[in-house]
Amino acid sequence: MHSRPRRLNSIAAFLLGSLSLLAQQTFAQETAAPNQSDTPKPNFVVLFADDLGYADLHCFGGEQMFTPNLDLMAEEGMRLTNFYASQGVCSASRCSLLTGCYNVRLGILGALGPGSKTCLNPDEQTIAEVLKPQGYATAIFGKWHLGDRDQGLPTHHGFDEYHGLPYSNDMWPSHPTSKHFPPLPLFEDDQIIDDNITADEQTNLTRWSTEHAVDFIKRHQTQPFFLYVPYSMPHVPLFTSDKFAGATGKGLFTDVIAEIDWSVGELLKTLREQGLSENTLVLFTSDNGPWLSYGNHAGSAAPLREGKGTTFEGGVREPTIAYWPGHIESGTICDAMTSTIDVLPTLAKLAGAELPAKKIDGRDIWPLLSGQPDAISPHEAFYYYWSNELHAVRSGPWKLHFPHSYRSLNGKPGRDGMPAPYQQLECGLELYNLDEDVGETRNVAVEHPEVVARLQKLADSMRGELGDSLNQIIGSEVRPAGKLQK
Repeated sequence: MHSRPRRLNSIAAFLLGSLSLLAQQTFAQETAAPNQSDTPKPNFVVLFADDLGYADLHCFGGEQMFTPNLDLMAEEGMRLTNFYASQGVCSASRCSLLTGCYNVRLGILGALGPGSKTCLNPDEQTIAEVLKPQGYATAIFGKWHLGDRDQGLPTHHGFDEYHGLPYSNDMWPSHPTSKHFPPLPLFEDDQIIDDNITADEQTNLTRWSTEHAVDFIKRHQTQPFFLYVPYSMPHVPLFTSDKFAGATGKGLFTDVIAEIDWSVGELLKTLREQGLSENTLVLFTSDNGPWLSYGNHAGSAAPLREGKGTTFEGGVREPTIAYWPGHIESGTICDAMTSTIDVLPTLAKLAGAELPAKKIDGRDIWPLLSGQPDAISPHEAFYYYWSNELHAVRSGPWKLHFPHSYRSLNGKPGRDGMPAPYQQLECGLELYNLDEDVGETRNVAVEHPEVVARLQKLADSMRGELGDSLNQIIGSEVRPAGKLQK
């Protein structure tokens, strides 16, 4: 548990006001699972940051970060310290969160660009589609990035409401190195309401998502809901509203995080004011680690190695908080291996909903979240894919990397919105004990040949299912992505 940061200036005082409002609420400590026979179905709020590093929250070791609301959320809830995104890049990660599958299983690789013919297959079920038969209202306010038109849009994947960007906010004509992008559109449901988002308008992105989410909560006080808020920030280019510009005195990136923290505070305050806190599970996490090539416009994954776009821990291990007063014990830590793929089956279990008929990879982690005695990770292994290359596998504390190329800055980051070039480096067959060496600095493969053999066997099994282009293996259980017309 970390101490609160000092008051910084008048804007920070405003933020602290949000914290004090939250602190007025006293939460019960029971951790029993909801009794669905005599209580309303629980609400679910999933807050998904973009390119947030492991150390970009104060409660996860970011001593320079100003995140009082997220810190309080952690103090009154649970920090998950071994929580993984399925892949260290935008679309792939979002696919897994919403479907409970490794993205490779569904053919979603990398980050989909404007006009891409690929989208999330409408035949796959999202969290929203799983919950709707149980009477849930569903909404997404923020970045979608799983298809930018027609059947690729969220209103075709179980969401009643949508307001936000169809893909990353850097996919626009003002990209610092690629000038081929078209104008950046803003959607309301399935309609473009602004076909050319400007820099001035990008300053509103976090505020817009927050305002829409607050309004949605107020309109659904008596109906169970699933609210998904995938923030466009802190993905570059960085923008804050005027209220947060210079708020922290520590640079633009820290200001951006402060505004996200404010947003979280507004949503938690609204839940409390509407009498919904004790019937709402809130999960905060990120799609992948920091985009390190942007230097002072990127976050930090310390003490983890590397960042976004890699299969080292800094690329996919995310700062994650679960919060549900009366059901998740305050001030707890879960160090079991968990992932975004576990969100769908967990919410389905809590809502009494049926799982998708097609195979998923996630598992119910409510026993861990609720602190049930002897609860352990439901996963024997976690598989680290980059595109459709199997780079590594983890089981228990052991992580085995297979030979592959990866990108690294080699200590030369960019600055002020201009990225530095990456270098391609080589990783060999390397074994790390993450309990003792979370930074992946000491290869102990030679000392533990039996562990290497066991993890290789696990990897071979998954290669048979999902494939591995490094070994020219085509998986037998890969399903096709959706296809869009131009």
